[in-house]
Amino acid sequence: MKLRSAPILAAVILLVALPAFLSQGLVNAAIQMLIAALFASAYNVLCGQGGMLSFGHAAYFGMGAFATVHAMNAIGGAGLLPTPLMPLAGAIGGLIFGVIAGYFATKRTGTYFAMITLAIAELVHSLAPHLKGIFGGEAGMSTTRMPAWGISFGTTNEVYYLTLAWVVTCLALLYLFTRTPLGRLTLGLRENSHRLRFLGYDVHRLSMLVFAISAMFSGIAGGLQVLCNEAANYIVFDPGLSSAVVLNAYIGGVKSFLGPALGAALMTFFGYGLSDASQSWLLYQGILFVLVMMFAPSGLAGLAASLMQLHRRFGTAAFLALVCMYVAAGLCLSAGGAFVVEMLQRLFSQDYRALAVASAGGHLPALVFLGRPWLPGSITTWLPPLLAIAVGCLLVWLARRRTSALTLREEAGSKTQADSLAPHRRTA
Repeated sequence: MKLRSAPILAAVILLVALPAFLSQGLVNAAIQMLIAALFASAYNVLCGQGGMLSFGHAAYFGMGAFATVHAMNAIGGAGLLPTPLMPLAGAIGGLIFGVIAGYFATKRTGTYFAMITLAIAELVHSLAPHLKGIFGGEAGMSTTRMPAWGISFGTTNEVYYLTLAWVVTCLALLYLFTRTPLGRLTLGLRENSHRLRFLGYDVHRLSMLVFAISAMFSGIAGGLQVLCNEAANYIVFDPGLSSAVVLNAYIGGVKSFLGPALGAALMTFFGYGLSDASQSWLLYQGILFVLVMMFAPSGLAGLAASLMQLHRRFGTAAFLALVCMYVAAGLCLSAGGAFVVEMLQRLFSQDYRALAVASAGGHLPALVFLGRPWLPGSITTWLPPLLAIAVGCLLVWLARRRTSALTLREEAGSKTQADSLAPHRRTA
């Protein structure tokens, strides 16, 4: 899990300069990106490093959110802490509930552990609307950011920089955790917990500590969400949030430290960009997850590492040719697939069915997409996307053949070199 400092520093500088080039709406999306990145990284401590798959991590995110709300509303609205330090309340809320839930969840492993975490999250999600004194009922609770340290925190940019400072600090602390003896033992939990027990370690206590640390940083992410929205309701315990962090972590790559943060950032902007453009954006998200799990199970971080390895093995020219073929194939498959999905979504929509019933002559009316009408019964409507999909599949097949040919050539060259060195070794 060694990180190179130069790319990390460049990424931080880019994030610092980002608000100067974005609209206020995109800055708000960047805040959500940072929060999702921290949440996914906190989850990865438990799942990627500890090997414990949790299906209910929204519970600790939500507890951190409501702890921050109560801290901000304390003392007549003045707050228990200055606004920049309010996520500490989220850390305490997530930590306390993480210790309690982790004690019971880590009594079991594997599927049983996952089911216990899911049950705990569902229990909290069901109880939250009825505990009005703690969670504000169905309406939730609202709060207000108070000025502190000469900063009003009334603008989106000020909230962005506060969020960025917390996220960078927390990611640094999580990375330092991976370098500690406890962090090393966490990897042992994932690889072989029976060996740790044989060596004399208390595996349950170790698992509970890792669970609590993950919950604490998830609570900080929840606190930052409250600072951004100035409100929280029981939706923060929704199972959809728990599933989203699992998807983000695995799409980014749970075996890499920054993989989940990368996956969360990309998927947040993916959802932000597509949610306004298409009603089927969740379908695209699911398709992307399935494709990553099928063809790049190590995630986007693992895919990037594989590309770097191909560059070292085959050289720049062959590598660029392969990349161009795969990119062209991806564009063709994406364009053809998106066209089919959007057309089918319109074709089976309730509005179109009503329009088809009302149309005269029994003919299906045209579907409007990309600024022009398309007749659903015409071959000219479906031929272009099918051709694009076919071309994409052909390019993938050609790229795979090219990769196989380069691999065989590399193996033949290695064998020839080994045969040429064999007489010298025998002579020596």
